Amino acid sequence: MFFNTMKNIILLLFAVIMLSSCSQYQKVLSSDDTGKKYALADSLYAQGKYKKALKLFEQIVPVYRGKPQAERLMFLYANTFYELEDYYLSGYQFERFETSYPQSDSVEVAAYKSAKSYSELSPRYSLDQEDTYKALEKLQSYINKYPNSEKRTEANELVSELSGKIEKKDIEIANQNLKIAEYIGDYRPAIESYDNFISDHPGSVYRKDAFFGRLQAAYELAVRSVPSLVEERLITAQDYYNKFNKYYSDTDLKAEADLIAQNIAERLGEREQKS
Repeated sequence: MFFNTMKNIILLLFAVIMLSSCSQYQKVLSSDDTGKKYALADSLYAQGKYKKALKLFEQIVPVYRGKPQAERLMFLYANTFYELEDYYLSGYQFERFETSYPQSDSVEVAAYKSAKSYSELSPRYSLDQEDTYKALEKLQSYINKYPNSEKRTEANELVSELSGKIEKKDIEIANQNLKIAEYIGDYRPAIESYDNFISDHPGSVYRKDAFFGRLQAAYELAVRSVPSLVEERLITAQDYYNKFNKYYSDTDLKAEADLIAQNIAERLGEREQKS
């Protein structure tokens, strides 16, 4: 009985304290006292109560613009969005901070968190990669501007991860163009896609697949062409085989590539005999 009574008293006291705290928060939130709002927002932020702090920040940020407190306030405001995982707004607000306070001691952190925010927005590779490109741009800018940063390694890892996503999407597009070509009979878009991939991603793990895919597409284009274009296109396909063989002669695709090369040679030989 005694322990149950004490438990009820403690719960009652806790409820009273919570109600009082909420009442105090609502009172400050609805007041016109900017100083109290700043102090309470600062306190709530320090406690990790970001949602409550944000409501106060949203009210006082415009008021403090141009004042000495504005720099710190703007950083806390941006970081509150970051902590709440609202990465669209944290990316934007950290960008604003960089522009507004380029000499700030916090500008390097802001630059990194802005880039990191956009990287968090990057979707899976099969979707539109606008945010991925934005993140790569911001990360590369950060790396260039702060080459000795302690975040450099992490930034480079993010660049590698995001670049891999772009590469995956681009090779899938090229492969899809190759599949579509089987139905429409025009392999030129596939060849162009593989050419672009090879140019745009010189260090990619999918580079081998691009060289082989280009060879496949060029061969199919040649054998399906009108007679007057076959020889010229077979020679182009043969050149693509030579380039594949130069870099990837010891890969799992070598046997398939050799078979295509053999077919090319046979067809060219047959045409030479006829002529």
